Amino acid sequence: MENVNFIKNGSTYLNLDRKIAVLNYNQNYLSNVFDLLNSDEILNIIDCFLTSTPNHQTKINQLTSVDYVAIIKRVLIDDDTVYQSFDAKEILTSVENLYSFYRSFLRISVMNATNNQILNSEFLAIDDKFNDLVRNLYRSVEEKVQGFPNHTYRQVNAGTNASLMVKPYKWSIPSDYEQLKSINFIDKIMLRPPMMMHTQSNKRKGTFSSVDYNPIDHFDGNPDEWYCYPAKIGESLALIYFHQDYFVSGLALANLFELADEADVANHKPDLILLFGVKQTEGDVSHYHHDEKNDIWVGEVPYNNQTTYFGYMKKMCLTLHNLHMIYQNRLPIHGSMVKIKFSNGKTKTVVFFGDSGAGKSESIEALQEIAGDQIHKMETIFDDMGSFTLDSSDSEGLYAQGTEIGAFVRLDDLSSAVAFNNMDRGVYLNPEQKNARVIIPANTYDRVVTHHHIDMWVYANNYDTEIGLHRFDDKNEAKQTFVDGKRFALGTTDEVGMSTTFFANPFGPVQEPVKTQPIIDQVFDTLFEHNVYVGEIYTHLGNDKSKDSLNGSVQAMLNTLMDS
Repeated sequence: MENVNFIKNGSTYLNLDRKIAVLNYNQNYLSNVFDLLNSDEILNIIDCFLTSTPNHQTKINQLTSVDYVAIIKRVLIDDDTVYQSFDAKEILTSVENLYSFYRSFLRISVMNATNNQILNSEFLAIDDKFNDLVRNLYRSVEEKVQGFPNHTYRQVNAGTNASLMVKPYKWSIPSDYEQLKSINFIDKIMLRPPMMMHTQSNKRKGTFSSVDYNPIDHFDGNPDEWYCYPAKIGESLALIYFHQDYFVSGLALANLFELADEADVANHKPDLILLFGVKQTEGDVSHYHHDEKNDIWVGEVPYNNQTTYFGYMKKMCLTLHNLHMIYQNRLPIHGSMVKIKFSNGKTKTVVFFGDSGAGKSESIEALQEIAGDQIHKMETIFDDMGSFTLDSSDSEGLYAQGTEIGAFVRLDDLSSAVAFNNMDRGVYLNPEQKNARVIIPANTYDRVVTHHHIDMWVYANNYDTEIGLHRFDDKNEAKQTFVDGKRFALGTTDEVGMSTTFFANPFGPVQEPVKTQPIIDQVFDTLFEHNVYVGEIYTHLGNDKSKDSLNGSVQAMLNTLMDS
C-alpha cells in the first residue's frame, strides 16, 4: 500500500493527494457561522491551504490558521482597522483562493442513521443547510472586503459535492466474512451534479485473474474508513466495499448500478462481494475467487494510484457478475443494446457487440443523428454489459437483459449534442484529459432486467475497410467472428494495435473459456434456428477518424431495420 498523505482531526478526514474530504455530520455538524469559524475543522482546512500556497510573500498567507480566522472575524464585524494591517485586495485574493482550495476537494458528508433517526427529507435539508452556510460565509466576507454587493451570484456546491446516509444492515453473513459485519451500508446517496472528479489514473490495464485463496481471509479494513455500496447488477446482488480514498469510484457507482435497499440485502446472501482498496494483494494486482462453499464470487483490488480509474471498479464488478452468469449457464454480452421505436410504428431491438473502442456507442449515436425524426424513441437497455439467457419457454428460445442503469461513456468520441444533453445529471471523470469519461443515468432498473427479445445482433468491426452492414449466412462463420473478438485498440486500455480477445469479453469469458464455449454454441444455434439477424457493422474507428464511413454503415443498418 502506498504512503497516504492525510489529515484526520475531529469530524473531518482530508486526503491531500487524492483531494478527498469526508465530513462526518454525526461527530460535529456546523450549523451556523459562529460554530464554523470556531471549529477545528476550519483550522484544518486553512492549515492545509496555507501550507500548500506557493507564494508566502503576502502577509496574510504567512499567518497561522488561528490568526487567519481572526482576520475573517474582524472583517465580518466591520472592524475597519483590519485594513491598516492588511490590504483589502490581499485579503480578498487570499479568501477567494482559500474558497477555491476547499472546493477543489471532492467533499462528501456522511450521516449515520443509527445514531439519529434521519428522515429522507431531513437528510437532504441538513446537507443543503451546510452548503448554504459555507456559500453565505464566503459571500459575506467577499462583499464586505470589496465594499459592494456582487452583481452576479453563482449557486455552486460550496459545502459538499455529495451526501450519504449510512446504517448497518443485517444480512446473511457466512462465518468466514465476520470482518465485514461492522462496515456501514450506504442507505441513501445524494449527488450534486454535474460532478467533475479527477483521479491519478485514466486508463485500465490488464485483466483480472483468479487466486486459490479467498481475499476475505486477508481483509482487515477499519470500519470507520470503509463503506458498502449494495448494488443490483442485473439480477445479481453485489456488496461493493470500498476504502474512503476511493470515493470518486464509490460515488460514480450511483449513476451506474442500482442501489439496493435494506430489504434487498436483509437476510440475503450476496452473489458477489468486492473489496476495493485493500492494503496488499498478490502481485499488487486485482483478483477474484469463487467461494464454492458459500457460492459467492469475491474480488479484491489493491490500494494504489493505478486503480483510482473508475474502469477498475466497474469492470471488476462486471467480471464477478459475468462469472456468476456463466455458472448459471447464461452468456455475458460485452456490448450495447437499444430498443428503437420508429415513426412508422415498428419497434426493433438491436445489440451491438465488441470490446472497448470497437464503435458500439459511436454507432448508436450516429444512428440517432442520421435517423432524425425517423426514430420516435431510442431506449438504452444496456450500455456496456448484458446477458443472453437460454429459455425453452420463450417463443424465441432466449432473452436479453442488462446490468447497468447508467452509461459509462467516452467523451472524446461523442457528438456535442449528445454529450451536453445529459450534462446536468452526469458524473464526469478527468474531463480535460484524453479518454475522459462521463457516467450518466440511462434507464430504470425494472426496464434493464426485463426479458427483451432480439431482432438484430451485430459485431462492431472497427478494422475492415468495407462500408455498410453484413449479415452472416453461415452460423460457424458468424460464431468464429464473435469468438475471435478482433479489434484495433484505440488506447482506451493499455492495448495497442490489432488485438484479439475471446468472445470480445475480457470480463468473465476470458477467465472461463471452457465453460463459456458451450453456452456460445447453444446461443448461436438458437439465434440461427429462429432466423435472428446476426451480422457485423463496419465502424471504421480503427482506420478512419472521419465520421463519413461510420455514417455510411449506420445508414445501411437504418435501411435494413426500416425495411424488415
